[in-house]
Amino acid sequence: MSSKQHKIRVGISVGDFNGIGPEIIMKSLKDKSITDFFTPIIFASGKLFSYQKNVFKLQMNFHYVDDVKDVVNGKINMVNLWKDNVNVNFGTPTEESTKMAIESLEAATEALLNKDIDVLVTAPINKDEMLKLGFKHAGHTGYLEEKMDKKGVMFLVTEDLKVAVSTHHIPVSEVAQNISKEKIKKQIKILNQTLIEDFCVEKPKIAVLGLNPHAGDGGAIGTEEIEIITPAIKELFENGIFTFGPYPADSFFQPSNYKKFDAVLAMYHDQGLAPFKTISYEDGVNYTAGLPFIRTSPDHGVAYDIAGKNLADEHSFSEAIFTGIKIFKNRLEYNDLRENRLVVRKSSSENRWQEDQ
Repeated sequence: MSSKQHKIRVGISVGDFNGIGPEIIMKSLKDKSITDFFTPIIFASGKLFSYQKNVFKLQMNFHYVDDVKDVVNGKINMVNLWKDNVNVNFGTPTEESTKMAIESLEAATEALLNKDIDVLVTAPINKDEMLKLGFKHAGHTGYLEEKMDKKGVMFLVTEDLKVAVSTHHIPVSEVAQNISKEKIKKQIKILNQTLIEDFCVEKPKIAVLGLNPHAGDGGAIGTEEIEIITPAIKELFENGIFTFGPYPADSFFQPSNYKKFDAVLAMYHDQGLAPFKTISYEDGVNYTAGLPFIRTSPDHGVAYDIAGKNLADEHSFSEAIFTGIKIFKNRLEYNDLRENRLVVRKSSSENRWQEDQ
């Protein structure tokens, strides 16, 4: 089925419902024409959303199903995971809100793996509270990598700025020991393929930041650039991947610098995300690159401080939905083109060029 014929199914996990998750989900879906563009499927609780839509004075209806296979196009579907009453305590994580966050993520991921949904969009979670209840990962990325048995890359994207991070949620004291030449090479290869396949960039140009101040200053402030990062960049460039750097992080994120590149690889979380969120906060989307399925999320957290006050801005969540849809279409078209491409080969019997379609 072509991307033009397919009504894309977007699965949504609820996150911590005592944060702003349900609010930004509903605000993103409140336009009555939204189901003309895609089929939303929320994995949560009908009673929870009925309560919160009244809190936020939103006029919208849900189509409740017990099984994701029963969803209907043209409706905002709710896979009703919890049928009991739910206690909402805005601004404070509870065991109940954490359990639902985990169960919603697990159900939505299962639907993604079974191809019952095409795109997964995750609302913000409280990582610490989930770890306390036995969740094994410090975030969505590690969980999805385990479920899909493949390494991904945390990739923050907007139209103009795309930033990946080599190391994710680890202490700064452990960053240096968690980078290596082979790891950086593998991550840049993932980014290169993602830019081609998911963002329609024919020949990507990727900038790499140094780990140390001033990118090591020739070895005076650390040798990781000389021993690890530069050799990885050189080897990739020699093999046809346009990779440049390492650049000093403190001066890189000026428009005259970063706009020359299609993506940036930072060495650690805050090195990449602090400038990204400063430049692109409202439009930013977190995309897990390199996985066989598509997952996006807003680039902010649970925001307990404004939960329940009708102050949450849904813009980043809406961007996450439509970025996921765009990536799905791009990937579908890329695969269609590859399946139907002309393959030129030399005939051994006739010693002439033939074209096979």
